[in-house]
Amino acid sequence: MVYFQLTLGRFLTVYIAQGVILVAFLYLAIRILQRDRKRLNVIFASLYISPAIGVLINFIYAPLTDIPIVLLLNFFTNFGFFYAPIFIVVFDLILLKSEKVILTSKQMIILIIYGIAMFGMLFFIFLPGFGVTINEETNWSPVWSLPFFIYVALVETIGALIPSLYFSFQIYKKFEDEVLKKKWRFFIFGFIALMTFMYAIFISNTLANPATSNGSTFRLIIGVVGLILAILGGFLMYSGVGKQIEK
Repeated sequence: MVYFQLTLGRFLTVYIAQGVILVAFLYLAIRILQRDRKRLNVIFASLYISPAIGVLINFIYAPLTDIPIVLLLNFFTNFGFFYAPIFIVVFDLILLKSEKVILTSKQMIILIIYGIAMFGMLFFIFLPGFGVTINEETNWSPVWSLPFFIYVALVETIGALIPSLYFSFQIYKKFEDEVLKKKWRFFIFGFIALMTFMYAIFISNTLANPATSNGSTFRLIIGVVGLILAILGGFLMYSGVGKQIEK
């Protein structure tokens, strides 16, 4: 049987803070896709669409208390958020090498391999003490085990963060026009802001016990800072690149 519960703090975090991120990201994705739906636009817009899907799934399971359902939907929420950076790797590669070199097949291989690695999170659900704990003792907020934290952080860092930054700086060095360099700096700073937000989630879910007052306060601080970083990062990346590729 599925039961429902939702504290005021969780309501504010999920439906208000994450709701703002959802609206902002969907707005940016729509702006990018409005004028042109060529592959480059779709890939860049997916950076915003993927976490937006994660937020929508979070909306569904936030009030639920059926643990197997909550854990499964939490996995899909995590997948939506943490899969998003791989689109920047593909985006950067296309800009750096062109679509004639980075063919659609190569793009799909990168996306699929990273997706398989991220899908590894699902196996932790069946390993008690090694995955994510969500129950009454955690106030129905996710608490990560250290092995789960290490796995997700390694996949995110090796598969998305390092390649994205490396390719982004390679592209930056190719620009000679100062205006283009400035716009690309916005893009890089925005990406760093988004990734900082993501790693803050990792740390918060691992170290902050929501059942304690200190843990709840820490999560609240991370939630506020994360909201600022997510919105700032999303709009910086759009200002740096999104406006140019939408036409």
